[in-house]
Parts: sequence; C-alpha cells; structure tokens
Amino acid sequence: MNARACVYEKIVVSLQSHCVLCRSMDELIRHEGVVLGTDGRMAHVEIVQTSACSACKARSMCMSAESQQKEMDCVVIDGPVKVGDRVEVEVRERLAWKAVLLAYIMPFVVMMAVIVALDFWTDWSEAVVGTLSLCGIALYYIGLSVFKHRLQKQFSFTARRMEN
Repeated sequence: MNARACVYEKIVVSLQSHCVLCRSMDELIRHEGVVLGTDGRMAHVEIVQTSACSACKARSMCMSAESQQKEMDCVVIDGPVKVGDRVEVEVRERLAWKAVLLAYIMPFVVMMAVIVALDFWTDWSEAVVGTLSLCGIALYYIGLSVFKHRLQKQFSFTARRMEN
C-alpha cells in the first residue's frame, strides 16, 4: 500500500470513529415493559413511552407531563417469559429511522410529486390537484398495507427478561 492510500485510510477511520450519526445508527432504543401474554417465542408486551418531561422530577409542578401506553409483539431472546414478567424491549435505531421515512417522509414526497406533476402537465383546479394528491397518499398507504407482512419481518422488536 502506498503512502497516499495509507493516509486516506487513516482519515476515513478517523472520520468514522468521530461521526456521531454513523455510530448512533447501530445503537439500540430500549423501553421497559410488562408481558401481557405469550405464544411460543413471541410475547405481547405493554410499554410506557414517556417524553422527557414525564421523566422529570418536577413534572408534578409543571402539568405538561405526557406518556403513552403501547402494546407490541416481540421476539423473546432470553428464554421463556410468563405473564407479568418485566422485560426490556429493544429495536435498532436504524429501523426507527426507516419507519419514520416510510410513515412520514415518503407520503410527503408522494404528495408533493403528484402536486408538482399535475400542476405542470394539466390545467386542473387546485381543488382537483389537492384531492388527487390525497388519493396518491391513500394509494401509498394501501401499498404499505399490501406489503405489511414483508415489512413486519424487517421491523422486529426483541425482548429480554429483566432481573428483578
């Protein structure tokens, strides 16, 4: 390897080690939950998703604390669990960003593409163009629901039993 290639390799390694975005994409998002039911290696888990305010010690004074209870199916990776067990639910941050892309960003792109295309190629009124852009979003979500089972294979939550 020549000296120039060695210098480039050191720069790339240095940038990768300091890049917060590159490191954070493989990190896990974790929530504590309670098992509501089990079916083989799958567990139906309830988690309480809290905002930063609801975890604050001064939340009783502020009244802006918000939390949501969510139920989800998870693959159990630490052996069998039973109803009432406390578990830690995990998902890769990369999958969370992919979910945001599919659920929020892509529908916006579809809507804008339909609006720009129809506005450029037709003389239809804004009401018709707007209605057709909403139909485009509906078709997008119908397409997502058609591929629901394929997406569920990619977006899997895992659960680990927590020691009491």
